[in-house]
Amino acid sequence: MTEKVINKNMLRERALKLPKVSDEMLKQIPEEHLLLMKEYLEISSGSLSSQTVDQYRSALGQFFWWVHVALNDKSIEKISKRDFMRYLSYLSNRGMSSSGQALKKAAVSSFSNYIENVVADDDEKFKTFRNFTRGLPSIPKNVVYNKVKITKDEYDLLISTLLEDENYLGATWVATAFNIGARRSEIPQLKSEILSYPLPEGQNYIMSHMVRLKGRGEDGKQEPYMVNTDALEFMKMWIEKRGYEHSHIFTVKYGGEIRKMSPSWADDFCANVLTDILGRRINPHLFKASCITYLLEIKKVKLEIVSKYIAHHNDVSTTIKHYDLRDFEEEKNQIFG
Repeated sequence: MTEKVINKNMLRERALKLPKVSDEMLKQIPEEHLLLMKEYLEISSGSLSSQTVDQYRSALGQFFWWVHVALNDKSIEKISKRDFMRYLSYLSNRGMSSSGQALKKAAVSSFSNYIENVVADDDEKFKTFRNFTRGLPSIPKNVVYNKVKITKDEYDLLISTLLEDENYLGATWVATAFNIGARRSEIPQLKSEILSYPLPEGQNYIMSHMVRLKGRGEDGKQEPYMVNTDALEFMKMWIEKRGYEHSHIFTVKYGGEIRKMSPSWADDFCANVLTDILGRRINPHLFKASCITYLLEIKKVKLEIVSKYIAHHNDVSTTIKHYDLRDFEEEKNQIFG
C-alpha cells in the first residue's frame, strides 16, 4: 500500500473554534437581545432553509456573546459600524476563513435588516436604527487551501484503506460522494428504499427519490440524483454490515441511539481520517468538484450534461467557475505549438 505521509506545507493551521454558546452563557445575554433573535428566526423560517436558520441561530448566538463580553451588553440600537468592524477583526484574528466571516456577517446583517424594516415601525426605541453592517468594506477573500482534485488513484487508495480499517460507513460515504457528486448535506438524505429500485436494462444507474438541494425556503430546490452501480454496491454493503433497519442509508449510532447522519459528520471524517490517508487537506466540498472533474477529464462527458445532471446547476458557468478543476496541460502545450 502507498505510504501515507503528511505534507505539512499543504495543511493550513486550523482556526480556533469560537466558544460554543451554552445555556449558561445564554442566561448572561440580555433578554431583549434573545427575544429579538428568537422573533427574527421564527419569522425567517418561512423564507430561509432550516439549515440556514440553524446556521444563523448559531452565528447570532456567537455575536451576542461577543457583545456581552467585549461591548458590555451594549444595546442593539447603540451598536456602531466601528463596533462591528471590531467583531470582524475578532473573527479574523482567530484564523476564521473569509467564507466563515461572511456567514457570520450575513446573519447579523439579515437580523439588522429585520430590526430596521420591521421592528422599527412598532418600537420607538429603534426609530432611527440603521443596519450597522451596511456599507462596510467587503471581507477580503483568502485562500484556505489549494483546491486540488481527488484523482481516481487517490479515490482507490481511500477506498482500499477504509475497507482495510473495516470502516464500511466511511468507504460508502467516499464512494457516494465521488461517484454521484452530492453535497455533505444531501448524502444523509438518501433513503434505503433506493436499493430496491429496479435497475433498467442496459442502464448503469438509478434515479433516486427527490433530494433537497441548495435553495431558499424549507422546500428549496429538489431534484433526484443519478446513483451509479458503483455507489449502489457500497450502499448495499454498508446496509448489510450495519445489521439493522433504518429508513436512511447514512446512519450513525451514538449512545445506543441510531439516527440519520448529520452534515457535520463529513467535516470530522474528512479532517480526521481522509486528510491523514492522502497527506493533504481534504474537505467534503472537494468531492463534488472531483466527481465533476473526473467525468469531464477522464470520462469525457460533455460539460452541459455534467452541469445539468451531476452538478445540478442552472448555468454551466457555475460549474466551470467552482467545480471544474481540470488543468488543461495538454491543451496549453498546444497553444504555442
